[in-house]
Amino acid sequence: MAISDEFLAELRARTDIESVISPYVNLSKRGRLVKGLCPFHNEKTPSFTIYTDSQSFFCFGCGAGGDAITFVRRIENLDYVEAVKVLAERAGMKMPEDGYDDSIAKHRQRILAANREAAKFFHSTMMSPQGKIGLDYFLGRGLTMQTIRHFGLGYAPDSWDALLKHMRSKGFTNQELFDANLVRMSTKGEKTHYYDNFKNRAMVPIIDLRGNVIAFGGRVLDDSKPKYINTSDTMVYKKSNGVFALNFAKNGNPSQMIVAEGYMDVIALHQAGFTNAIACLGTALTQEQARLVARYADEVVLSYDSDEAGQKATKRAIEIFSKTGVKIRVLKLTGGKDPDEIIKKFGKEKFRSLIDGAANDIEYSILRERDKYDLDSIDGKTKFLTAIAATLASANPIEQDAYAAKLASEMQISKDAIMLEIKRAYKRKAEADKKLRFNEIVKETVTPKDEINPERAKHIRATKAEETLLSSLMLNPDFYKKIKDELSEDLFITDFNKRVYKALSTRLDEGRSIELSMFCAEFTPEEMGRLAQFEAMGNAISNTVAECNDCIKVLKQEKAKASSVNAAELSDEDFRNLFKKTDDK
Repeated sequence: MAISDEFLAELRARTDIESVISPYVNLSKRGRLVKGLCPFHNEKTPSFTIYTDSQSFFCFGCGAGGDAITFVRRIENLDYVEAVKVLAERAGMKMPEDGYDDSIAKHRQRILAANREAAKFFHSTMMSPQGKIGLDYFLGRGLTMQTIRHFGLGYAPDSWDALLKHMRSKGFTNQELFDANLVRMSTKGEKTHYYDNFKNRAMVPIIDLRGNVIAFGGRVLDDSKPKYINTSDTMVYKKSNGVFALNFAKNGNPSQMIVAEGYMDVIALHQAGFTNAIACLGTALTQEQARLVARYADEVVLSYDSDEAGQKATKRAIEIFSKTGVKIRVLKLTGGKDPDEIIKKFGKEKFRSLIDGAANDIEYSILRERDKYDLDSIDGKTKFLTAIAATLASANPIEQDAYAAKLASEMQISKDAIMLEIKRAYKRKAEADKKLRFNEIVKETVTPKDEINPERAKHIRATKAEETLLSSLMLNPDFYKKIKDELSEDLFITDFNKRVYKALSTRLDEGRSIELSMFCAEFTPEEMGRLAQFEAMGNAISNTVAECNDCIKVLKQEKAKASSVNAAELSDEDFRNLFKKTDDK
């Protein structure tokens, strides 16, 4: 069962969607609308819109939309009931004792509880004689006991079932432990065997912004492979969204984040006083992680390892972070391969000086290109300046002028020649971007993608009529009584729109509210975006009963077309069956 309408109505009345969203998005008012850069996709021009009248939001760029519940679900990766709980607590409301199915939420809470208990087990094991090898590892890396306790570090014993036995004694089931990825499973014949996921490893718990242990990283104590075993994606953890130590770093330097490559670099940086250090989890930085970091920082300082893999990661990070609008600077790690090594060798003041002298993304690219060519030769200079012109083509005019003047002085080449090459590079880039956009438009036109309503492309005329009807009813529920006798869910061609109409008509028949909040339980956050879009269509339709009747006529025509049979296209067997059905009547 869903949470009662009465509870949801009161929650909506006590919740201001703008104040819910503002901690995540920089908002600005434009008349009655509130706009900002969408937190769910990369954009430079605000298309994320809040409608305070209807307490809803919609992004015209990516289609994300819904009410406050939908926003919390998407931004915090929560299920429906958990999102309602978050907003209820915020509004000072107590959740109803019954009346809703919270089995998924309860299972999620059990996984979080299992992770919390496992973290305690790993830490207490490390502090016991059995785990001395783990404690010695962390102490050998230069960590203090205060840092070890602060990050909740631990040790997974050299056993295949130590954690399993402990967790079973605490009342956790094999299925709960498996779903948390704390144990693995193997099947031989009809017998299933469970065993620990982490064995003889130094353990680092991963904690989310609400203080929940959501995953673990386990590092070997020697040179064996694999070096790390990490928690796989679970109900409470997605590594593509994970940022290590953000729970601490968001309270450090509020305008800057140091992005390091691994757990130990981050922990060492925090111990040295750089409490704004983080590491993005997974094998490569993702757009989701970059957007999350950009919520808490105006500037990121990339501090990846100095080896080839680290430099490739730096280049990728520059490309991804540049789409978020944050300022980017890149550390040149001199004297060590990573921050941990530099701090150990030279102290934290040396690392501080590296941060202060960190190059911005353009300067970093210039330095990287400079190392590739022999600048004493004409050919080397030419290739170097051509490569740099491509980089500067994306810079603003002031940066282009300043760097062109600097390079002209260094290379003993006229500034005008460099600016001309930049203009050529800009033209090439503009043409390439135009071609890319054209190809995307053609691709979308020929094979439009609509994951919410995949049938839309095959039934454009019918779908537009369906959408106009749904929008009209959502904005003008009083129309329903005037058109219901002519309209039924069977007239709808596409399954998704049929579902929406069924949900709407059921509520309208029962005299219940049709505000967006009332549909969150039966539609996914992505589907709620489409419902929000229907609401946002108000200015694009006439909002009249006559228009609704016209749409109903279109649907009847399209339904008749879909129902008609072309005998020429039938197989022999289908053709015979057609007459058989006629005879049976």
